Amino acid sequence: MHAIPVPVMTIGLLVLSNVFMTFAWYGHLKFKAAPLYLVIVISWGIALFEYCFQVPANRIGHGYFSAAELKTIQEVITLTVFAIFSIVYLGEPLQWNHLAGFTLIAAGAFFIFYKG
Repeated sequence: MHAIPVPVMTIGLLVLSNVFMTFAWYGHLKFKAAPLYLVIVISWGIALFEYCFQVPANRIGHGYFSAAELKTIQEVITLTVFAIFSIVYLGEPLQWNHLAGFTLIAAGAFFIFYKG
């Protein structure tokens, strides 16, 4: 059996961690009547699972990727997961200015990985 390549494992774990973290940070917005203390506790519980994927992703990926590259991958995944979450879960469509801002962040990611 072949081992999963480091980039695939790293990015896969980062995607999973971001799904959990997005729900931890923004999932409660649909439940504004819930007491704040309760959503904080629930969010921390969800965030625990985020760390269970985030920490191994960084540990596995570091060395293949630099720390700056890992952070950049994380941010691009975060924006992608958030965009989908915003549309599907919150029902908030993205506006042109959101897409423009995300595009500029992606352009920044290009320079982080540029080896020229």
